Amino acid sequence: MIFEDRVDAGERLATALLDYAGRDVVVLAIPRGGVIVGEVVARHLGAPLDVVVPRKIGAPGNPELGLGAIAPGVRVLDDRMIQMMGVSPQYVEQEIAAQEREIERRMAAYRGGRPPADVAGKVAIVVDDGVATGGTAVAAVRWAKAQGASTVVLAVPVAPGAALGRLRAEADDVVILAAPQPFFAVGEWYRRFDQVSDEEVVAALARAATPSG
Repeated sequence: MIFEDRVDAGERLATALLDYAGRDVVVLAIPRGGVIVGEVVARHLGAPLDVVVPRKIGAPGNPELGLGAIAPGVRVLDDRMIQMMGVSPQYVEQEIAAQEREIERRMAAYRGGRPPADVAGKVAIVVDDGVATGGTAVAAVRWAKAQGASTVVLAVPVAPGAALGRLRAEADDVVILAAPQPFFAVGEWYRRFDQVSDEEVVAALARAATPSG
């Protein structure tokens, strides 16, 4: 399955989520690309759109190699990887502190002064444009649970088949349109997978927040 772009992925994902239409739902999109997908899903479900901002904890000298991920008040660390690489606790704490500052910056910038959505007692649908390793998705799901969501759904267009067991162990429901093996990168399953800017995220959230949609 190949998606034209994130809007196409959102349309297809929304169709797969129609069972949740009419329920008390909040769509929580993971920036940046997940917000483009999430805006489409939220519109189809008639649900409010907000962000959850997990961040990867990068390895020393190789920020793309994840030692885990965090979301506000949530830590998902790969202790085996940390020990194997000999990473010091001091480094991990410094990196977590830096990413917590970035989370605060992004949430303030993206929401534009709007209060965060209240997910307590509601169905929280966590949306991204794809899952690579699952670390940030797991952090986002755990965050939604910590906010008191009654049900947490993880919904993404594509994720590696090898990650499904881990994701299903965390979320109450997992909706994934394609789970290919082998899996190398999320972008290979899209014809257009341009970088999404902070400005595009702000605009998408602002559109979703207006009554006209």
